[in-house]
Amino acid sequence: MVKSIKHRLDIWKEEPIYWDSIATIDKRLAGSSVPRSLLELIKIRVSQINKCVYCIEYHSQDALHRGETPGRIFALSAWEESPFFSDSEKAALHVAEEVTHISAHGISDEAYEKLMNYFDTKQITDIIVCACLINFLNRIGISTKTVPA
Repeated sequence: MVKSIKHRLDIWKEEPIYWDSIATIDKRLAGSSVPRSLLELIKIRVSQINKCVYCIEYHSQDALHRGETPGRIFALSAWEESPFFSDSEKAALHVAEEVTHISAHGISDEAYEKLMNYFDTKQITDIIVCACLINFLNRIGISTKTVPA
């Protein structure tokens, strides 16, 4: 019987320069004109898709702390059918999902065009970078078996 390993290693402790780089990107996103609540929803939704329990917990708590409602977080996995999300949020979540499933077809023209209806190019940049960043962090968390404390 193979014994399951809990937490494998702390990448950020082993190579702090990686965390410094991530923190710089995250700080830039925090200063974005994209609403912070939307950035947190993107982080949660991408983490749900990737099944990164650490990031789901972390970003759900962060979103709640910043004033997000539990109902919207609970409904996030069904955002397309939910009346709790605006059209602009739905456009951003759609692109975040397509970034997460990048090998399927990339970001479709339809999804990108919808995003352009609500956001300028700098904001679109931030939305795509946010989705890429959380995908990267999910892969670190899952690879190292990082779980909430």
